[in-house]
Amino acid sequence: MSDAAAKPVPNLPEFSVSELSFALKRTVEDAFPFVRVRGEVSKVTFQSSGHVYFDLKDDKAVLNAVCWRGTVSKLKVRPQQGLEVVCTGRISTYPGSSRYQIVVEQVELAGLGALMALLEERRKKLAAEGLFDAAHKKKLPFLPEVIGLVTSPTGAVLRDIMHRLAARFPRRVLLWPVAVQGERAAAEIAAAVRGFNALPPGGRLPRPDLLIVARGGGSIEDLMAFNEETVIRAVFDGTIPLISAVGHETDTTLIDFVSDVRAPTPTAAAELAVPVRTELLGQALDFERRLLRSFAKGMDDRRRHLAQLVRVLPRAEQLFSGPRQRLDHAGENLGKALRTNLQVHDRRLIKAAAALRPGEIRQRIKRSREQTDALANRLVRAHRIRLAEYRRHIDSLGRILESSSYKSALERGFALVRGEDGAIRRRAVDVMGGEHLTLTFADGQQGATADGDAVPKPKLPRKVPGSQGSLF
Repeated sequence: MSDAAAKPVPNLPEFSVSELSFALKRTVEDAFPFVRVRGEVSKVTFQSSGHVYFDLKDDKAVLNAVCWRGTVSKLKVRPQQGLEVVCTGRISTYPGSSRYQIVVEQVELAGLGALMALLEERRKKLAAEGLFDAAHKKKLPFLPEVIGLVTSPTGAVLRDIMHRLAARFPRRVLLWPVAVQGERAAAEIAAAVRGFNALPPGGRLPRPDLLIVARGGGSIEDLMAFNEETVIRAVFDGTIPLISAVGHETDTTLIDFVSDVRAPTPTAAAELAVPVRTELLGQALDFERRLLRSFAKGMDDRRRHLAQLVRVLPRAEQLFSGPRQRLDHAGENLGKALRTNLQVHDRRLIKAAAALRPGEIRQRIKRSREQTDALANRLVRAHRIRLAEYRRHIDSLGRILESSSYKSALERGFALVRGEDGAIRRRAVDVMGGEHLTLTFADGQQGATADGDAVPKPKLPRKVPGSQGSLF
């Protein structure tokens, strides 16, 4: 018997590496189609393709994890280094490196402690950017005409706020219905805040004077929509004052830090938004009563003061006795003073008449007439000189005008060509064959007929009424 015949033949099937790797892949995927794994995130890598690779580890083992691009955009919590999470997905293998991994479909925070750590880290980040600074807080209007409300249309929050507003001071309310819990809640809340702020003043919908973002109580997971960055930045970018009323008094979300005023409950938000109408009426009536009392008291004080002044003032006879005596004395001296004044002026007039001599007056008039004649002669000569200067200047301008006139060009042998319509023909292409032309020379005009074939008459531009015509 030969050696080949004596060697035993194994009955185990023979696999290639690929066959064995894909067989293991199918076995693992069939055994673990849906699992939830808890661990700490490490070695997070965001690829340019949009996929995310990271590791889940505990104190004894490490599990590779991959999240495909289509799933990343739907994650509630993005993987971050050191974050403790619970990943939901299926176990698979990667034949290229002979390793198993979890294909993640959802990521959740593992417990309240991890969630609070995430919120604290996000709060510190936004606070470092200045989003929570008191300098950015806006003052609430005393009595808003229109209030914008961002909340769920089916919850008890809407009824509580409307009931409180109606009891205190009825105002017009615009409701922007949103989801206050779930995956789409954060996007809808941010869109509502930005939408209210984008309303133009005086538009079809009135622009609110105040916004209220409200939600009832719940767990911290239920309130996560009000901790998202999109909501926080939308509130910070808004120009309308905003009251946050999320949860109960003990609940705190990040929107409370960025809002202008935080209300412990939605009902308290309505109380902060408007004053009590009856209290305002009571205050107005109290102010009216105080005003009337102050006015009456002021009148009484002035009346008593006037009475005191009347008692200390002297009687009318005492006040006018002195001026009356001075008036009588002045009346007696008035006639004597007038006669004395008339005598003084009479003497001055006689003295002035004596100083006047007829010959001297005639001599002064003669000198004035001679001066007037001399000035008149100087005026005539100056007028003639000035007219001569103006005439020379006008003649110079006329020569300049004549030199720039088209008639000077005609003197040099040129001719002005006009068509049958009287328009000037500046180019040969404007002249039609057989057209009768008028040639203007320096000494007159002559007619002429253009040679060549007849061409279509070009369309003249339409003359605009009131526009300036040609200088020729």
